[in-house]
Amino acid sequence: MFGLDKRDTTLLLIVAALVALAPFLLNPFPENSDLAQFNAGYPDLMQRFVIFGIFAIGFNILFGLTGYLSFGHAAFLGVGSYAAVWMFKLLSMNIIPAIVLAVIVAGVFALLIGFISLRRSGIYFSILTLAFAQMSFALAYSVLTPITGGETGLQLALDDPRIIGQQVTEGGNIPVPSLFGLEMRDSAELALGPWLFTFNIGYYVCAIIMLIAFYISIRIFRSPFGMMLRAIKSNQQRLNYTGLNSRPYTLAAFVISGMYAGLAGGLMASMDPLAGAERMFWTASGEVVLMTILGGAGTLIGPILGAGMIKYMENIISKINKTILHEWFYWMPDGLEDAMVSIVYPFIGKGWHLTLGIIFMLVVIFLPGGLVEGGQRIANFFRGRKAAKQEGKGTTEPAE
Repeated sequence: MFGLDKRDTTLLLIVAALVALAPFLLNPFPENSDLAQFNAGYPDLMQRFVIFGIFAIGFNILFGLTGYLSFGHAAFLGVGSYAAVWMFKLLSMNIIPAIVLAVIVAGVFALLIGFISLRRSGIYFSILTLAFAQMSFALAYSVLTPITGGETGLQLALDDPRIIGQQVTEGGNIPVPSLFGLEMRDSAELALGPWLFTFNIGYYVCAIIMLIAFYISIRIFRSPFGMMLRAIKSNQQRLNYTGLNSRPYTLAAFVISGMYAGLAGGLMASMDPLAGAERMFWTASGEVVLMTILGGAGTLIGPILGAGMIKYMENIISKINKTILHEWFYWMPDGLEDAMVSIVYPFIGKGWHLTLGIIFMLVVIFLPGGLVEGGQRIANFFRGRKAAKQEGKGTTEPAE
């Protein structure tokens, strides 16, 4: 199916089912419940899940397959965002041209940076990509202010010379990004008893694009090109000794990865038409590295899981404050309640990065394969118990 084997087809269908049912799966608690604060089924966060999933999928093609660790991938995310916003300002509020331009511009930018950076490998390659990303951030923040908007970022304005479509709505407002008349911010709500589920057009547009990007990544992983990238990761020096030039393959992987980042940047601008230099900062590049390693570098679904985990912690765990903690531990004696709040508080709220750091450390030490390896170990454990039980039944049966 779709040119994939049975296992990959099953994986693709599972991911499709998860993203389609996300409004239900991410809202497990009733609206009036104390646990409703852990619900993540609102449009903005669901959009971030799939957009950063695309970002991580692309980064995994470079890092997971070739072993080249880039600390500058946020530069392509930012370039894609700027390109998309400029398309909204000059041409149309339709997201298709904006996304196409974001991918093309990010790909060209990745070609230039990759052509220089890939002359080195290992830590030197990582430092070069980090340097290029920081230079891009500095240019966007100050030098190229007429193009990027500088510190305030690039935004839409009422006097934008938009060629196609309306410049101003009937109410005198700036038009919003749309797909052939469907506005990205439009949502429909479904109330089922105490549960409230939101279905957002922007989320499902991003989800469909993520499924396409995921399918392409599967084809890359299973292709001869992907096998060559694995050979480069295994032993590039030995590969070069065979007379095969590995540089075109690594450059192609770098450009494809950059185009994925540009796609994510274009989608971010399509959901919220604003582009800022902070998207190009080194912390954004480090975030995608964490996503990929937490989920499982070199696996297919791992980067998506890592992206979802980090964005959930960033948007849900970070909102828990002392007031909520006191509500959790109200049943304890006053002194013990205050002590528990003091112990837990540094790991949530503004300190959620500390929790993320501990989780990352534990994953690197005990689960080098990330969350995917953890799932595989659990599955193997239950398979082993089932096999042992069946074997035990076979040995206890009386002979006839």
